[in-house]
Amino acid sequence: MKLLILIGNTSVGKMTVGQELAKITDMRLFHNHMAIEPVIEIFGEKNNEVVSRLRNIIFEEFAKSDNYGLIFTYMWPFDQQFAWDYIKHVCEIFAGAEVYYTELIAPQEIRLQRNATANRLHHKSSKRNIDISNQRLIDDDSYCRYVSNEGEIPFENYIRIDNSNISPDVVAKMIKERFAL
Repeated sequence: MKLLILIGNTSVGKMTVGQELAKITDMRLFHNHMAIEPVIEIFGEKNNEVVSRLRNIIFEEFAKSDNYGLIFTYMWPFDQQFAWDYIKHVCEIFAGAEVYYTELIAPQEIRLQRNATANRLHHKSSKRNIDISNQRLIDDDSYCRYVSNEGEIPFENYIRIDNSNISPDVVAKMIKERFAL
């Protein structure tokens, strides 16, 4: 089995690239908001404990399946130890799987433009108030560091892509080729 962890800041294009990658591989996409949105809908707010438990169930069951692989999108705050621990936890669930990491980066002004795309708003109802969503994006950038420092990612199967001016389908092809997915 294969696990691709698609890392990046808010609105960098993780879900959209993941969608394109799922189209050209046998991998399934589990983007972060597939767990977040139903929890918000049911509880009226994001409940991190429930989101985490829901993700764990999905990961555990998928890891036991005969599926080829999973693409998981994640906003990784590199300056927070809990996030490193979480990625380690996810990889432990997928023990024996080949794990790949792709980090997408783009400047804030591009991400603010992407924050209001039709595909994003269709799949992420919590982002539909653009003013609030834009402010969250700006605030996230000031609270944590969601872009890795040079050499910080210690994994062999890692690639960093500045997708500022590259279409999602081209980025997906780059990832597929790099990791022979």
